[in-house]
Amino acid sequence: MTLTREAPLVTTAVVRRKPRRGDGWVTAIMVAPATVLYIVMLIVPVGLALYLSLTDWDGFSADPAFVGAANYVNLLDDPELRRAALVTLLVAAAGTAGLNLLGLGFALLVNGASRANTFFRIVLFYPHVLSALVVGFLWSAILGTTGAVNNLVTTWGGEVLPFLSDPTWATITMIAVLVWAGFGVNVVLYLAGLQAVPHSLIEAARIDGATRLQVFRNVTLPALGPSVTVNIVLSLVTLLKTYDLVVSLTAGGPAGQTQTVAYLILWNSFHDARLGFGSAQSVLLMLVTAALAFVVTRLRRRGELAVHQ
Repeated sequence: MTLTREAPLVTTAVVRRKPRRGDGWVTAIMVAPATVLYIVMLIVPVGLALYLSLTDWDGFSADPAFVGAANYVNLLDDPELRRAALVTLLVAAAGTAGLNLLGLGFALLVNGASRANTFFRIVLFYPHVLSALVVGFLWSAILGTTGAVNNLVTTWGGEVLPFLSDPTWATITMIAVLVWAGFGVNVVLYLAGLQAVPHSLIEAARIDGATRLQVFRNVTLPALGPSVTVNIVLSLVTLLKTYDLVVSLTAGGPAGQTQTVAYLILWNSFHDARLGFGSAQSVLLMLVTAALAFVVTRLRRRGELAVHQ
């Protein structure tokens, strides 16, 4: 008869430390700096904007005159705001599409570890490092009526191209410059998403005979769902509040045809000394931006769930 010894059963117990009396104070102290910064930099300005939107204030007088909802009523009858809203929505829609298409396309091209890819990633991201004001002045010097491009065109006997002097051309030019200046961020975010795609799924699809397009459509793109959602929302929010590039590129011209809502807010608030009316416009822009971001996020989440089911 052979005697065998059974291995003892080893159990692992999770020991939870009971909270001590001073833990709450430690947590509060650690969170306090971020909380104070959040309140000072976000809550207070938003609250101040809400208050000023109910007043008629020029920014200089000591006591703002309370007018209630008059500023919001005037917004409905403001043709300049309606025109700026259409321009802003056009810029946001076309710019978001351009940023994400170019961002995803170049991310696929420079994906992979190599010195050449590293170099091109830096080159693609570099325009985003520049200030939007600098980018606007740069492209104004290139595409303006007396800019570098038109000087070459006229030298060769052609006519001046109205990049910034025709309303349609100026709007298209502004959108193109915005996409050029910002798609490097989308490239970086899509590269992070591509690196998270399981390589085993791609290899399995290739073994099954799938083409590159089929692999991208059926494997890569569904796995990039969260990255697509983040990129779309970030691009949309950023473009809805565009003002700095408008200042340096077109100054809202020609004849106010490229004014965005954010640019109009600054113009009404500081140039026309109507800070109360400008605050009402900013509150409206904030609400519309939040609503659009929420709707887009929900729609994208539903799309992601439908793909994985």
